[in-house]
Amino acid sequence: MIQNPLYILTVLCGLIFISEWLTKNTFLKHISGPLLVIILGAVLANFGLIPSASNASPVYDSIFKYVAPASIFYLLLGVNLKELKKAGLPMLMAFVLGAVGTVIGVVVALNLIDYQEVFGKNYAAIAGMMTGTYTGGSANFNAVALHYDVVREGAIYTGIVVADNIVTAVWMLVTLSLPAVMMKIRPHKELMMKEQGEIDQYTEREHVGPLRLGLMLFIGLAAMMVSDLLAEETAIPSVLILTTIALVLAQLKVIQKIPGAKLLGMFAVYLFLVVVGAFCEVTALVEVGEHAVSILLFTVTIVLIHGVFLVLMGTLLKSDWSIIAIASQANIGGASTALALAKSFKRNDLLLPAILAGSLGTGLGTYLGFLIAGLV
Repeated sequence: MIQNPLYILTVLCGLIFISEWLTKNTFLKHISGPLLVIILGAVLANFGLIPSASNASPVYDSIFKYVAPASIFYLLLGVNLKELKKAGLPMLMAFVLGAVGTVIGVVVALNLIDYQEVFGKNYAAIAGMMTGTYTGGSANFNAVALHYDVVREGAIYTGIVVADNIVTAVWMLVTLSLPAVMMKIRPHKELMMKEQGEIDQYTEREHVGPLRLGLMLFIGLAAMMVSDLLAEETAIPSVLILTTIALVLAQLKVIQKIPGAKLLGMFAVYLFLVVVGAFCEVTALVEVGEHAVSILLFTVTIVLIHGVFLVLMGTLLKSDWSIIAIASQANIGGASTALALAKSFKRNDLLLPAILAGSLGTGLGTYLGFLIAGLV
């Protein structure tokens, strides 16, 4: 029964529903949905209710091979590069400087710990994963992890995800207080953006029917097939080709008008992550436990150096501190947390720039992640 594909898929989809419901209706709303679905998957796998890493199902292989890349493709379809001009030069400059700070942070963090002891052969891949996620979000993290097969290292993967969630939550508090603190230390004039733009098109609501949903599925599957074929003919990773195809398609108006990408992307992400959770066997987690402090130190160092570098650059350039804080959140947490920060500052002029900076990170992070993974 436990190896029955229909049973496995039923339970996995049920866990996605439960995770979303808990994060919206209970005290667990303080835990991110992606982390909670990993935890639920791990609990059920360790109690023998679904297959774990030691008796993995072919269903899991299919999810890693097809569903995970699909999640990256669909999320990237929301990156409209033509809209970036609405973000404004100050926001884009701050965002790029934040990405530079992340790269510096990764290099320094690797040298603070015994990375070969902690991460083993996966250290280069993990450096790329962290570069990607702290450039623009988890889609980049997963893209690099998939190519290097780190997702099958359930304990290490989950340990990094947990550390990432802790640090991201703390960094949200830091960026919330950053403008007020820095205005006392080094006051800069607020820079009000002239073009506020509309944010309706960037909301998460999508009205999807069978016709358009079928078309969106066709586009995604075709793109994955083409990327696999091209990868066989070249030495380029399939996920990197898929990322490029997604970014090219995202610029076409005919594609932008088709709803469903965000819905498919988010559901695919959850389905992928619940399987990652199933790979987290207790015995493996015990093994990584001794390295938990090193993993947390590694993660904290990256974000701290990112922040210090960005604040120093903001001081030199006399930047608006609200823009610096929002750009940092676009790097570390992605578009959604950057938008939340802009709202908390009551800076309606920065709502759209926040979203667009986050979108740029989603597009840029995968390339930067693979670059760092290949260099370290």
